[in-house]
Amino acid sequence: MFVYKWPADKENDTGIVSQHSMCDVKGGGISSYVEDPPAAGESLKACLDQALSDVPKEKQLATPLYLGATAGMRLLNLTSPQASDDIFRAVTSTLKQYPFDFRGARILSGEDEGVFGWVTANYLLENFIKYGWIGKWISPKKKTLGAMDLGGASTQITFETTEEIESQPANQVTLRLYGQTYKVYTHSFLCYGRDQVLKRLLSKVLKAEGYTLKVDNPCWPRGYRQNFTMETVYSSPCTAAEKPTNYFPSAMVNMSGSGNPAQCRRHVNGLFQFTDCPYTRCSFDRVFQPSITGHFIAFSAFYYTVDFIQSVMGRHVATPSDLEEAVVEVCNTTWAELYQKAPKLEKRLADYCPTTTFIYLLLLQGYQFNTSTFSDIAFQKKAGDTSIGWALGYMLNLTNMIPAEETGFRKGTEYGPWIGLVFLFMGIILTSLVTLVCLLRPSKGRGVM
Repeated sequence: MFVYKWPADKENDTGIVSQHSMCDVKGGGISSYVEDPPAAGESLKACLDQALSDVPKEKQLATPLYLGATAGMRLLNLTSPQASDDIFRAVTSTLKQYPFDFRGARILSGEDEGVFGWVTANYLLENFIKYGWIGKWISPKKKTLGAMDLGGASTQITFETTEEIESQPANQVTLRLYGQTYKVYTHSFLCYGRDQVLKRLLSKVLKAEGYTLKVDNPCWPRGYRQNFTMETVYSSPCTAAEKPTNYFPSAMVNMSGSGNPAQCRRHVNGLFQFTDCPYTRCSFDRVFQPSITGHFIAFSAFYYTVDFIQSVMGRHVATPSDLEEAVVEVCNTTWAELYQKAPKLEKRLADYCPTTTFIYLLLLQGYQFNTSTFSDIAFQKKAGDTSIGWALGYMLNLTNMIPAEETGFRKGTEYGPWIGLVFLFMGIILTSLVTLVCLLRPSKGRGVM
């Protein structure tokens, strides 16, 4: 949950929306509450209670409240529209219990998610517009940054391009912001989010071993073991195509880590299709992508993974070879060694080997960054004090806080008359001072008779 604030007198010509606070909702995403929809609404209450203390009481009734759902709910809506509707009813009921101006909950398309993330990043970095020192909104004439988001169920890439976009119309978005037109390419890859990639990898490992119930996983660290049911892997539409013929949802799998970087990479590579491109160029899975150009910002799981490599593993990530070497080191590190380095990350530790491998292949072979362009990627969580992601762009769009036409003056006046007024006031002040001195100075020759 994000709470944003802005000066009330500038809400239509904004350039100064900032993040007031945020709150991490406990538990899974709302799509994980299929068996108990009311619990999805209950899970939001702790953060909504925080919003009550964050937003001044006199402002609460006028504060718009939105809920946007992304790839997890997109997947659920594909497999069970009724379950999706039940969860939305539950969260809507909870949100309406609070004294905010609730304006609806909806599922964002993958393209919306990508574009709103791009808007957020460039808005925060003042690439669209900024407020000048003379009281005037100015266009900084800066190039926009591309945006890459890695969520739980999907990943998005969005960037401005001058090339012809050969694929489906949804991949091309024309935006008019502050009097400027931006032609943007965007694509969302469903089932390529971090959590779904991990499920698909488990399926790849099981399939490679003939669906035996006792199996080694080369993407898990040596010394790590876990038991789980087949249903854990194959309940997702992202893995349904690889479900074994003799499928028993309750069958228990006993999986152990073998820490083999080369074998893990082969499994991860199998998640992508790098052949049969029907266009002049593709990223993967027969999806058109124009040439990578300009600087990029990578956030969400991109940031958290690279931050782990740098802060926990102590490795700098500035080149493709840096990332490749980090992949090998992470995958060769035993479970005991990883736990010793970062005990607080126990829940995620076993997954850093497959995640780093996936990010390496996605960026280098998928999106086709290379030695010269990789340094153009900034892995960041925030810009200033505001989190980068789709939420701010989504809110700005729904509240119409980014005008299509160029913003006019908010303070002051035209530059020429403004300078003239300054000189006028200076002249008045100087004249007044001279007059005052003349009045106070004793007259020449005045004395006592």
